[in-house]
Amino acid sequence: MAEVICLCNNVFDVDLREYLDTHPISSIDELREQASICNKCMQCQELVEGEIYLARVRRQRAEGQF
Repeated sequence: MAEVICLCNNVFDVDLREYLDTHPISSIDELREQASICNKCMQCQELVEGEIYLARVRRQRAEGQF
C-alpha cells in the first residue's frame, strides 16, 4: 500500500518513485526545480533524498553500471 511521503503536497511514495525512475533527478534541489512534487517545507527531505538515491541506484543497475 502506498504511503504519503509529503503531507504538504499529498505525494505518495509510489508516485515519487515512478517520477524518479523516468526522470534523471540527482538531488532534492533538482526535484524542486523540475516538479511540483516537492517544495521547501523540509519535513520530508530525508525520505525524498532516500528515494532519489534509490532511484539513482536502480538507473545504474539498469544501465549495467552496478
